[in-house]
Amino acid sequence: MRIIQVLKVLAFGDAIGNHVVALQKAFKENGIKTKTYAEVIDSRLPEGTAEDYRMYEEKDGDIILYHLSTGTELNRKITEHKCKIIINYHNITPPQYFAGYNRQGEINCKTGLEDAAYLAGKVSACIADSQYNKEDLIRMGYQCDITVIPILIAFDDYKKKPDEAVEKQYKDGWTNILFVGRVVPNKAQHDVINAFHHYKKYYNPQSRLILTGTWGGMESYQAQLAEYARKLGVEDVIYPGHIKFQEILAFYRCADLFLCQSDHEGFGVPLVEAMIFGVPVIAYDSSAVGETLGGAGLLLKTKDPLETAGAMNRVISDHTLGRKMAENGKERLKDFDNRVTAERFIEYIRSKG
Repeated sequence: MRIIQVLKVLAFGDAIGNHVVALQKAFKENGIKTKTYAEVIDSRLPEGTAEDYRMYEEKDGDIILYHLSTGTELNRKITEHKCKIIINYHNITPPQYFAGYNRQGEINCKTGLEDAAYLAGKVSACIADSQYNKEDLIRMGYQCDITVIPILIAFDDYKKKPDEAVEKQYKDGWTNILFVGRVVPNKAQHDVINAFHHYKKYYNPQSRLILTGTWGGMESYQAQLAEYARKLGVEDVIYPGHIKFQEILAFYRCADLFLCQSDHEGFGVPLVEAMIFGVPVIAYDSSAVGETLGGAGLLLKTKDPLETAGAMNRVISDHTLGRKMAENGKERLKDFDNRVTAERFIEYIRSKG
């Protein structure tokens, strides 16, 4: 048996890329032969992490673990292989969130969903990151075995030393509200800004909002966010952009609250990251958000900015509540322990061999 991981883009530092690399490491440590292939490989990854997909030569006993998350010709090309194919489904963002901002992104999501539906009945089995993702596959007509196993998160990476300059700058006595995620409409940074505006105006003027994440391809949405904040009259909204991992660690270390207003998440790795750093989480209850938090955060059923601001104030000002939420987060992390998750993947793969 040989496990062949295949995906369109193996990117440095994103959730799926980290998951693929962590899986590769787990397979090798457990004596399972494995290789990773991608059509696009980030040059920042260590040499030998993956090979160009065009170099793949199928062998008897291969099992392809195909990571499905966007539209690409590879989604249909993968069915040309004769070996067993298992999809690892990471969800695909509904295309309407990209409409008017990024035409190619909109097309990729639309074709991705069409491809996902096409693959139903053409693969041996599926792994879904969440129950939400599993239900997505069932709605698209999948009748094969679908097993829910969360994304493999390398917890040890978060023990690395944070950026000292960032910590020094933002640990200044002000309250830091944080959201981490790509700057894109489905993550609803505009709603985060609106809630922060009400919190800052009615509860705590000495507070700032930090929206960490790249806006590559979404420059018009980022500009819209800045203009929205200006019209609201809210200051102290920080956009660090695409930054180094050590800087992200520092922002988590500085955060007093993680605020998520996302409309669509197939899993939500930053929610787990916030729990790792003991940062209380308030989130809008959408898609897989509540499932990922598993009772560890405060879920809101609406995005009413006054209600959200009041919840923010309660969590931040009530230190006992904040500590309890952090403790609940630490308990929830046991469900995502990378050793346990890796063992689940290994057991699952061996059962398919």
